[in-house]
Amino acid sequence: MSLLIKNATIVTMNPDREVIHGNIYIEQDRLVEIGETRETAEEIIDASGRVVIPGLIQPHIHLCQTLFRGQADDLELLDWLRLRIWPLEGAHDEESIRTSALLGLGELIKGGTTAIVDMETVHHTDAAIQAITESGIRALTGKAMMDYGDDVPDTLKETTDSSLKESVELLEKWHGYNDGLVQYVFAPRFVVSCTEELLKEVGHLAKQYGVKIHTHASENKGECELVMQRHGMRNVIYLEHIGLTGPDLILAHCIWLDDREMKIITESGTKVVYCPSSNTKLASGIARIPEMLEKKGNVSIAADGAPCNNNLDGWLEMRLAALLQKPQHGPTVMPAEKVFELATIGGARAMGLEDEIGSIEVGKKADLAIVDLNRLHALPASNTNIYSRLVYEARADDVRTTIVNGRVLMRDRELLTIDEEEVKRQAEQDIIRVARRAGLIA
Repeated sequence: MSLLIKNATIVTMNPDREVIHGNIYIEQDRLVEIGETRETAEEIIDASGRVVIPGLIQPHIHLCQTLFRGQADDLELLDWLRLRIWPLEGAHDEESIRTSALLGLGELIKGGTTAIVDMETVHHTDAAIQAITESGIRALTGKAMMDYGDDVPDTLKETTDSSLKESVELLEKWHGYNDGLVQYVFAPRFVVSCTEELLKEVGHLAKQYGVKIHTHASENKGECELVMQRHGMRNVIYLEHIGLTGPDLILAHCIWLDDREMKIITESGTKVVYCPSSNTKLASGIARIPEMLEKKGNVSIAADGAPCNNNLDGWLEMRLAALLQKPQHGPTVMPAEKVFELATIGGARAMGLEDEIGSIEVGKKADLAIVDLNRLHALPASNTNIYSRLVYEARADDVRTTIVNGRVLMRDRELLTIDEEEVKRQAEQDIIRVARRAGLIA
């Protein structure tokens, strides 16, 4: 299959940060020509007046939670987990997990997100990965691992051996599936719900299989206090102590870091995912992102899960990522171009795929979004900066077409791999069943 995108403004995010005007020619899954004048292909998309960008990359998502949107508002993290999210996750069945995943995937694709790092819940992970495969999105994904904690409900708590065994079985089944679009990632939930035995073995297994580790750290003061009480050291220091920090560790949040933890993260190459909407809605805090970037830390941006946000909109995350830092650090901190970098090539680095995705360069994978900025909220365009328009003005519904691996997943706002109306209908049915099973409604 060959695809030609004509007459576009192309925001390449290449090392020179070139913005060019012209065509993009794709063969199979690869970008073959950029800015050239080729006129023919098996499929042609006219992008006149539109902007082509690298697809947004969100390295911290919980597809299993999309069904719980609006079910856990106005709570801090630990109560949010104990009172609402863990009971709901434990009440999932295969059908509801699939619906939840498809609901989230449809929203992500319609917003121009082309790659994610996903943490599922403890059970029914096959159903979620099957949905990911059908959607056509690029994903690192894995089951949540939880083998410790008095507050963890019986419906989620595992033994150490069973958690490790099931994770390896899922890895061996799905890693590299769907032409490499699906890759497995070990996903211990966080230190609070995992034994040291499990975390150390995850580190060994990740090295053995050559995959990444995705977990949460230092999101909430109460969480940090629990880790200190149990292990006698701060969260990131403990992760370093057991050998998990480094380029293959993806940490969500990292709000409550001391200077030593900041040094560990930035010097070890550990990846940090900034989730500003989630962090503010759960009243968790504001991460020290400008300082992390100044120290050459590896930072990206993501929405987290729907019930702590309550959406999966990468455009809102970019805007908030920039705005939240300015009252404390001044108006020039987190400029639009830097924020857009975190949402594209920064996300690719978090996934370890910066040589394949995150920018529009010949030879890379064709993961793209076509954006219409000729709308009232994004005009006038004359004499304005393209990155400012994308970060401060653009919205998810400005995305017209989303392409992953050379395949069109959405064309002119119509999802091509997900039955949108069926997913919406099924979601309304499934949340009632799951909430009733969780004991949250009669």
